[in-house]
Amino acid sequence: MSNNKKMVDAITARDADFAQWYTDLCLKAELMDYSDVKGFIIYRPYGYAIWEGIQQDLDRRLKETGHQNVYMPLVIPESLFQKEKDHVEGFAPETAIITTTGVEELAERLIVRPTSETLFCTHYQKIVNSYRDLPKLYNQWCSVVRWEKTTRPFLRGKEFLWQEGHTVHSTEDEARKETLDILEIYKKLGKELLAIPFVTGKKTEKEKFAGAVDTYSIEALMHDGQALQSGTTHYFGQEFAKAFEIKFTDADNQQQYAYQTSWGVSTRLIGAVIMVHGDDEGLVLPPYVAPIQVVIIPIQSQKEVVQQATQNLFDSLKKAGYRVSVDDSNKSAGWKFSEYEMKGVPVRIEIGPRDLENNEVTLVTRHNRTKHVMKIDQVLTSLPNILKDMHDAMYNKAVAHVESNTYQAQTYDEFKEYIKKGGYVAMSISGEEAEIQIKKDTTATARVIPFDQTLITEICPVTHNPATQTVWFARAY
Repeated sequence: MSNNKKMVDAITARDADFAQWYTDLCLKAELMDYSDVKGFIIYRPYGYAIWEGIQQDLDRRLKETGHQNVYMPLVIPESLFQKEKDHVEGFAPETAIITTTGVEELAERLIVRPTSETLFCTHYQKIVNSYRDLPKLYNQWCSVVRWEKTTRPFLRGKEFLWQEGHTVHSTEDEARKETLDILEIYKKLGKELLAIPFVTGKKTEKEKFAGAVDTYSIEALMHDGQALQSGTTHYFGQEFAKAFEIKFTDADNQQQYAYQTSWGVSTRLIGAVIMVHGDDEGLVLPPYVAPIQVVIIPIQSQKEVVQQATQNLFDSLKKAGYRVSVDDSNKSAGWKFSEYEMKGVPVRIEIGPRDLENNEVTLVTRHNRTKHVMKIDQVLTSLPNILKDMHDAMYNKAVAHVESNTYQAQTYDEFKEYIKKGGYVAMSISGEEAEIQIKKDTTATARVIPFDQTLITEICPVTHNPATQTVWFARAY
């Protein structure tokens, strides 16, 4: 731990005020800054690099499964946006509208995209004619604008970065499979890159996406026991196809409406990484997504032997493909240790003249602050296992957190007690009436209907009507 705790002292303790800890960390770790327009943030290089890591990994996964990237316009004519009634009603309160050029009023108002279903639909209507044209598996990386009243960096903003996939299929089975396949890709992204165990399942009718037939979600559990919806996939059926006349001629030369899906994750994933893994000293970044995987800190860096050893190690790690950095600034070693702990860099390597007398270095792993003294020529060969063990330990710790904060309620009083503790509470309910009452009484919302359905009780503890499904509830961001 650092002797110079200047940077760490500026971060509020998690258990004292989790929301303030989160905000402090976003700013102090230089992930973002506030802009001059409320609700719009500046992504600083370190924060944007985390997004780039997520983007590159997911982009590879999507391309491996046949998806292609496209880009749609930023604006949507209002008349086009109005075509799908449920969709419009769902987004109406959040839409930003361009009405003037600054010189004259526009002939038709333009919606700044809150999402791009309507743009994709009009394009698909033009290019889909035959079953031979299908499927179309398109994805775009862009930003969207939703005029949120309450904002928080990465979690909820008036503008955020995301990917949105929009696909068209000739059959219901194929479209439904796509919806669930993407959900599985998101789940693997969580496990293999972010060290986050996502809970997956279907959204209730009340919580589903505006215009969707079915919505599925990946949910993450934060350190404070609140859930975070981290991504969604939607099966649209033929709802949008009928509104936008997306038809194709099938193998029997008959006209059919197409089946569609939509899905997306956003920079909200950065918030999930911060809140799932961070501690009182700052960020704890999973090694495979960390912008800097290894930082080398030379001690007495003016000494030639230290400089040479530092350069040699840096070159070998860089050549091997690691994201590695050297801090040979004139700041104290203690300050540097504190700084890189706060920034969550997975591995810190200290190279000093005393260590080098034995041809050794000190390697410190951020997630558990364990010091390893090893021969300098063992660093490169040891690093793959060190990073894998770190990733696995972080994932298993997050799994244990979910498991120890997941409850089953057989009575409504039990439910209320569990919700106070934080975490997921599973309860069998009768439907939307119970869901509305639960939110009114406890502020908890339905997160997912798990795929493995077993009734906990035959009667809904809230309405006392026959229970129809088991739902996982939580308080959420």
